[in-house]
Amino acid sequence: MAAEAAGGSELVKVVVLLAAGVVAVPIFKRIGLGSVLGYLAAGLAIGPFGLGFFADPQAILHVAELGVVMFLFIIGLEMRPSHLWSLRREIFGLGTAQIALCSAAMTGVGLLFGFPPVVAFIGAMGFVLTSTAIVMRILGERGDLALPRGQRIVSILLFEDLLIVPLLALVALMAPPEPGAAAAAAHSRWADVGIAMASLAALLAAGIWLLNPMFRVLAAAKAREVMTAAALLVVLGAALLMQVGGLSMAMGAFLAGVLLSESSFRHQLEADVEPFRGILLGLFFLSVGMSLNLTVVAANWPLIVGGVFALMLVKALCIYIVARLLKSCHTEALDRAVLMAQGGEFAFVLFSAAVNARLIQAEIGANLTAIVVLSMVLTPVAIIVLRRLSPKTALSLEGVDEPNGLSGSVLLIGFGRFGQVVSQSLLARGVEVAIIDTDVEMIESARSFGFKVYYGDGTRLDVLHASGAATAQLIAICIDDRAAATSTAQLIRHEFPQARVLARSFDREHALELVHAGVDLQVRETFESAMRFGEAALIELGVSADDAAEVVADIRRRDAERFELELVDGVRAGVSLLYGNMQQTPLIAPKPRQHDPAEAEEHVPGISA
Repeated sequence: MAAEAAGGSELVKVVVLLAAGVVAVPIFKRIGLGSVLGYLAAGLAIGPFGLGFFADPQAILHVAELGVVMFLFIIGLEMRPSHLWSLRREIFGLGTAQIALCSAAMTGVGLLFGFPPVVAFIGAMGFVLTSTAIVMRILGERGDLALPRGQRIVSILLFEDLLIVPLLALVALMAPPEPGAAAAAAHSRWADVGIAMASLAALLAAGIWLLNPMFRVLAAAKAREVMTAAALLVVLGAALLMQVGGLSMAMGAFLAGVLLSESSFRHQLEADVEPFRGILLGLFFLSVGMSLNLTVVAANWPLIVGGVFALMLVKALCIYIVARLLKSCHTEALDRAVLMAQGGEFAFVLFSAAVNARLIQAEIGANLTAIVVLSMVLTPVAIIVLRRLSPKTALSLEGVDEPNGLSGSVLLIGFGRFGQVVSQSLLARGVEVAIIDTDVEMIESARSFGFKVYYGDGTRLDVLHASGAATAQLIAICIDDRAAATSTAQLIRHEFPQARVLARSFDREHALELVHAGVDLQVRETFESAMRFGEAALIELGVSADDAAEVVADIRRRDAERFELELVDGVRAGVSLLYGNMQQTPLIAPKPRQHDPAEAEEHVPGISA
């Protein structure tokens, strides 16, 4: 009975953890504060200084760190060695510059707060290690991970993860040795270096010669659960190997991901690890929230509050200076400064090692830990404040031309995936086409493929005049914004009656809007491809090409009749012309197939042909 009661108590804790995340995160995301802050607040609420469901958040934190490990494994899967090599300047150049300036400046802050030089240095180096979990989560939610600005931040984070190894070694070197144990300590340090190098070599060897053959054998077995187990084995095994070598678990998982990034199993591995990564990363943020020791904060609040704001401001200023010196624009530099202004999870490891090495006192270590946790809590808030206070900056059109006196037989508005395909038929016949779009990145990219695209908003009359709409024979509206497409069609029909107007529509309702707006022709963006797809499906099922074409022609006729009815009576008109799957027999009877003696011989009795 006692065992059952203990098991029930543990189950209550699991339920509380899940409930805290499930309740807090949607609420915080709904009010615009983001999921990270939701997890942190939920952790604080259920932790030892909130409702008291958990007395030892550190125990949860150790397990939850696996979320960061799996996150870096997935990032590694996206970092092919060639891509990683292309980032070497950002990793070592930008990373070194930022770390050097931030650590020097924050050591000075520690000295101003009255700490001894060694304590000030360790506190600064702990705070300089940005939270990989928080920054990566925010970059992922914003969709910035694959963008150049996101890649620069990822490069700095990778360098900081590498830095934890020499920092821990430095703490060991700075530690006062036991009396008469200097020689043994030196021998131990060399042994630690040897173990670390051996662990790294073993991981690289396994990644190059073992992992791909192993996954090929497992894939041939066709056991999905074994593939999932193998994916977890790779991540956790690489992390454990690096931990045994005294290195970063997260770095081990990242290297394993990089070694598998060229593998044909990459996407399967990512899909297998992703659910565990998301749950454990949420658990990590919950445990960080629990770790905020409100008793320590209350007892030393002037030092901790002052330290948080001083260190965050100094670190943000240093990051901004480095970014500007290395040619980043003001907006990107400011965003990076605010996003990376906090301390990170590796600071907990560094401070713990320093306390164990008797370099700093336990009370000072608790104060430094509280400063880091508070900075992690404040980061999502700082990002929200920056977003709301930042003025709407004008779009940079550097290197992009605006239309001025263009002329052409065709004006193409919108050069996305639809407009690019449309342009090919026109250009193949030598038609003079003027192209405008509002996506600056796409315009710059199109130039490398041999297209001259001008920056211009088709909903503005002055831009249409400058783009040659008044002399165009045909204007093609290919933009991917439904409302803008309709308003553009109305404007063109009213101002440029000489031009034929063709428009891309999204669905039947939008097609009806465009026809009422006066376009000469609208094409639903998925209709033609779906018709071709259906025809191909019939042929694959054994229907002859002629019969399939006849079926498709009938559907086109019915769709046109239905559309004419909808123009008068709305989208519910003509429903009887649709083929539904509740009919017992096909509305188009298949033609009788010609008798084939060979087929008759192969016919199985009792099964209808």
